[in-house]
Amino acid sequence: MKVFQSILLPFSCQFLPTLALNCVVMSGSLKQIDAGSGLVVGVNDQNEAFVLNNTAFRKICTSLKRFSVGPAGLLGVDAADKIFKVLAVAREVGCCGGCSPLVIASAPPSLLKQVDAGGDQIISGVNVNDDIFCLNMDANNKWPSSSFPWVSINGKLKYYSCGPYSCWGVNSADQIYILKDVSSNACSGSGFVNIPGLLSMIEVATDGSVFGVNSQGNLYQRTGVTRANPAGTDWISMVACPNNHKHVSFDLGFLWVVCVDGSIRRFTL
Repeated sequence: MKVFQSILLPFSCQFLPTLALNCVVMSGSLKQIDAGSGLVVGVNDQNEAFVLNNTAFRKICTSLKRFSVGPAGLLGVDAADKIFKVLAVAREVGCCGGCSPLVIASAPPSLLKQVDAGGDQIISGVNVNDDIFCLNMDANNKWPSSSFPWVSINGKLKYYSCGPYSCWGVNSADQIYILKDVSSNACSGSGFVNIPGLLSMIEVATDGSVFGVNSQGNLYQRTGVTRANPAGTDWISMVACPNNHKHVSFDLGFLWVVCVDGSIRRFTL
């Protein structure tokens, strides 16, 4: 992966002064985090699901191995790869105090190992065979219903994330791909294009920003990403954790990083 710049965040939790205003070490431990539409959610190693309430992560009354939030809503998958859509969560209360019933998908693909809610009201994800699926806005807004017109996308990816005008993914070999021309009514886009570099996970923010982590735990941001140039120009290396990185997400100027030890850090970019 070509890197033209490296940003070091020392162990004191400070970016270079010109690149961030502040850093906060959050309480708790997570293995996966997702931020979108002003909300932050995540799950820990015990598959307990959390929603951020002010400065504390509150557990909600369900078990999920993946949790995603964005314009498509709050979505999750459990240990059996069943897909859930959270109708509402009262963030001011603790587990089960204000959590509505979950709605489970009952039609193909019905099982996904990873789901993403970051697209323009579209749902996307991949199954255990790395097959790629998406659900257009109209179908998502009618969920639950008796049938789900899931769209199957050609290709194989182990991780898939969508933003306002493109989707990004990585395959089993950690190769990176972008799907351009994605819209709320055409989640299948115009075909995948390979992007140089290797990542084990990748996330697209609701403003189109792209961040990822590689198999060595290194953190990267894609530079130059715009609607006119959704593929961007290059990768920039960032160091946010003293012990390597596990997961990353970005929303409304905040970068959320889960370190390899499960600790959580929030940076203002």
